[in-house]
Amino acid sequence: MRQLRRDTIEKKRQPGALLEAVLQARAMATIAVVGAGMMGSALCVPLADRGHDVRLIGTPLDGAIVRAVQAERRHPTLGLELPAGVRCFPVSELETAAVEADALVLGVSSAGVGWAAQALAPLLARRTRPLLMLSKGLEHTQAGLTVLSDSFRRGLPAELQAECQPVAVCGPCIAGELARRVPTVVVFTGRELGPARRLAEWIETPYYRAVLAADVVGAQVCAALKNAYAMGVAFGAGLHQRAHGERGSIALHNYEAAVFAQALLETRALVLSLGGSPDTVLGLAGSGDLTVTCNGGRTGRFGALLGLGHTAPEAIRLMQGATLECLEVLSVLESYLRIPSPARPELHALPLLSHLIAVGLHGAAVDMPFGDFFRA
Repeated sequence: MRQLRRDTIEKKRQPGALLEAVLQARAMATIAVVGAGMMGSALCVPLADRGHDVRLIGTPLDGAIVRAVQAERRHPTLGLELPAGVRCFPVSELETAAVEADALVLGVSSAGVGWAAQALAPLLARRTRPLLMLSKGLEHTQAGLTVLSDSFRRGLPAELQAECQPVAVCGPCIAGELARRVPTVVVFTGRELGPARRLAEWIETPYYRAVLAADVVGAQVCAALKNAYAMGVAFGAGLHQRAHGERGSIALHNYEAAVFAQALLETRALVLSLGGSPDTVLGLAGSGDLTVTCNGGRTGRFGALLGLGHTAPEAIRLMQGATLECLEVLSVLESYLRIPSPARPELHALPLLSHLIAVGLHGAAVDMPFGDFFRA
């Protein structure tokens, strides 16, 4: 059936025809997406286009979104109507809505991963099923720095941990673009690639593609660090605006490029220290995700506000409640790197990260330490 669908799609050249061919597919699976924020809701679009029975379930923080979607199908933060194949449920109906799901998608922030493990444990206890994680971030525990797919597993009862092998989504994907069917290529990574391959087969459309990768640590570390480093690249836009500059070819692009390059070098050092592959830093999960976050993500907007001269609390208020994973990542990295260990870089050896921590967490003024960049 999958091959027939691919053949049908390739015979149709126009984008509209491509999408129509996908929409004609019969429902293949029931997919429960837990988390009605922007990214979880955006992923419902390719899932619905594939003909799946999609059930979008809010968290305790998503009440207003759920009510809006139930009332008029329009998602208030994405600014568009979700496809007809998506049904929305409040968190109180989580178990009822997801009990029949063939796969689970987790679309919560890093702070919600622990809650999600507890909430989904009863469902996973009934039946093993693939689980796709959209969450980005890191956790610092006594064991060291942990990627979120491993944090989720450890939050489950011991008897479920061996059975659950989450698949993490990494790489460049702006929710608002995905929801509008803009061509997107991401990375699916897991400690077992069988579930990743199965999920990719269920979700791929002409505009949403997944590349499988075995570097679980490297991909997820890149996905988390990009949020912090994009903030620094965006300082340049704010500084330029602060000097009354206009957008164009003459701005602070040289400044931004130097910060971007240093960000990749520091990401590489951290990925290597945690056992990941340096090649991952140069691919979709590393440079690709950093690029998209600088150009269109909320972290970039936050960094520009800091470059304009706003303090972090002022910038947070101006962001009107947007989730800022960059500050959480900076806090985790600061606590992790301040503990001396031969297995990890020292914070002073990461001058860009040190400056981002000082600005984002401790109120320092933006004053990029270019003299300390690019040193062995």
